[in-house]
Amino acid sequence: MYLLLLLFGCLAGVTTVLFGFGGGFVVVPLLYVMLMATHGADTVVGQNAMHVAVATSTCVMIFGASLATLRHQRAGTVIWQEVRPLLIYVALGAMLGAAAAISLSGAWVRWAFVVYLAITILDAVLRPGFMGEASAPIRPMGRWTTAAVGVGIGAVAALLGVGGSVMTVPLMRRRGANMSAATAMANPLSLPMALAGTATYVLLSWHATPLGAGYAGYVDLWAFLVLALGSWLGIRLAAPWIGRIPDRLHAQVYLLLLSTVLMTMVMV
Repeated sequence: MYLLLLLFGCLAGVTTVLFGFGGGFVVVPLLYVMLMATHGADTVVGQNAMHVAVATSTCVMIFGASLATLRHQRAGTVIWQEVRPLLIYVALGAMLGAAAAISLSGAWVRWAFVVYLAITILDAVLRPGFMGEASAPIRPMGRWTTAAVGVGIGAVAALLGVGGSVMTVPLMRRRGANMSAATAMANPLSLPMALAGTATYVLLSWHATPLGAGYAGYVDLWAFLVLALGSWLGIRLAAPWIGRIPDRLHAQVYLLLLSTVLMTMVMV
């Protein structure tokens, strides 16, 4: 089991640094399936498998988003003037999203994950802007739009444990950013979400659902350690490709990965 987690953690690291996913699109489905298979649906862990998967994924993002941000900073792909105004609002939204996830059943969280993925893919394919050529400079947002967007990104990302990429990459693309810049900005925006979301998952669930040794609230500590190690390996392997993937191909692979995860979550 842990070898499989290590391999998928490595894949999560690759998607984090190249697509800004934060690993959630890889980690959540995998960990959900593995928890159900190893513990059974009738156990305490099995009944809370989706919550554990989302919370652990959010915790892994602290590590992955930090390393990926450093890699992109060295490559000069992060546009910080676009990132900074959103950081506080993303953290606030993450606390709201994590609190909401704890109050919902695992089935609700799983299907929220599926529905949101489907909407994101359809929006990117059918509405102009995502697959088009990047323009410069990036079009600005107003103060209240920034606040609303930031809170929304944090809430959805923490609720589903997927990082901010699913919202920030399409947002930045439609504002004129190329894929390298859009995915680079998703990583620092995932960091406040991961910190605030993990703290909320741990503190609000610490006494509510005793899962046994090796858990901090809903966070599976052993799975976190293995996934974090794999993520580090994946980020090191993928870092040389930062900024080198053709823009349109980068966007197409992004949507292909989203579609693959959507099918996985529908079938499990």
